[in-house]
Amino acid sequence: MTPEDVAAIDLGSNSFHMIVARIANDHVQVLDRLREMVQLAAGLDDKNRLSEDSQQRALECLARFGQRLRHISPQRLRIVGTNTLRQARNSADFLTRAEDVLGHTVEIISGQEEARLIYLGVAHSVADVPGRRLVVDIGGGSTELIIGEKFDPLHLTSLKMGCVNLSRACFAEGKITESRLREAELRVQLRLEPVREEYVDLGWQVVTGASGSIKAIQEVAAREGWGREGITLEGLRRLRAALLDAGNVATVASRWQLEPARAKVFAGGFVVLHGLCEALNIDRLAVSDGALREGVIYDLLGRIRHEDVRDRTIAAVTERYGLDRAQAERVNATARDLLAQVATEWGLDREEFAQALEWAARWHEIGMLLSYHQYNRHGAYILQNADLPGFSQTDQTLLAALIQYHRRSFPADAFAHLPRDVAPLARRLCVLLRLAVALNRARSRQPPPTPQLVAADQRLELHFPAGWLDEHPLTRTDLAQEARFLRKAGFRLDFA
Repeated sequence: MTPEDVAAIDLGSNSFHMIVARIANDHVQVLDRLREMVQLAAGLDDKNRLSEDSQQRALECLARFGQRLRHISPQRLRIVGTNTLRQARNSADFLTRAEDVLGHTVEIISGQEEARLIYLGVAHSVADVPGRRLVVDIGGGSTELIIGEKFDPLHLTSLKMGCVNLSRACFAEGKITESRLREAELRVQLRLEPVREEYVDLGWQVVTGASGSIKAIQEVAAREGWGREGITLEGLRRLRAALLDAGNVATVASRWQLEPARAKVFAGGFVVLHGLCEALNIDRLAVSDGALREGVIYDLLGRIRHEDVRDRTIAAVTERYGLDRAQAERVNATARDLLAQVATEWGLDREEFAQALEWAARWHEIGMLLSYHQYNRHGAYILQNADLPGFSQTDQTLLAALIQYHRRSFPADAFAHLPRDVAPLARRLCVLLRLAVALNRARSRQPPPTPQLVAADQRLELHFPAGWLDEHPLTRTDLAQEARFLRKAGFRLDFA
């Protein structure tokens, strides 16, 4: 088997990470790792907007990463953004700039998806154990808690507390005092309280920590002789006293030889971990080298090998919402045939567009579980807000828009909330979905003939076999109505 190079970039709230690996005989061999502490979360102002300085730090880092990625094809690269980019109100503008620098698409993933990928990375990086594993990952802006068995996450939570935002809130001036520590500890306990009992009840056999903060804490504990194999609760209690003794970030950096950027957020990361161990009765945790970027690599490997978790998600959602599989497949088949005829002319000849159209076709009736009336709007809400393993927030936003506008009104600004380069192509995908739904309205086991479709810019022509429309007056009426809807969005539809 020919070796394949793949890469993943994790745009974290504290650090940006890149991993490049080679896959040969289903074995993942790491070829290169890069990490830079960008501290993106520190660039958020009180209106949740990323400062220009933080954006520049990030873009300069990505330019360096980009040089290493020039030989890797887009299909073998995945770039994900996490909590800070989820929060930032101007994240879309930053992503446009980032994609210009990298030449690749950047996805913002949900907290649940982040947790799933972290667990996947950890599970592939440590020895297998019988029973349940609790994985803890402390990022810059969020902390993920995942309980799973083997390679399967069972329970996921993403909490909005991390080493950067907690350090910024409680240790902004670099001072570490008893009152500041207590304030930070109270913040952590308040975040943990809603999930503490649930996690304790579920239980686990082993705990594994992942993230730069946890690794730094382990290194400090080992240096002080408070535990060489993992991190203990007793070691954390000693570290708390040592932090008070240090009294400030500068002393922390010099005492334990921490790089300045890590020292600045060390106290915040410590308080999160200490609080977790106290609240969840964790006496000891091992530390894993694997985390989000490794999880992205293994998830990407699954996609390459056609073991895509998104396929399982589609099947699970279809089952949960009782969707008519036969009708979904009829609409999908028609949409696929229409796309094949206009993909080149309409600039839709990339695999990602075919995938999006297929997902939308399979889920276009998901809102019917709530009500037939405005089921397209119900469906859009479900897909925008549901936890869909394997799907990024970008994926879900696009799918929600396609499903919301797949029937009835089709305003000209329907996709204005999508990125500028995506919006016009999404409009065209939606037109194809609308036509496929209209052509299959009869829900007949005998699918309609796929008409010949000719597209030129905003004009479409549908050509049916001679006499077919005369024998199917409902379809003719539906297409006439569809032409009126499309006209409002700037499209012209002719059919015969």
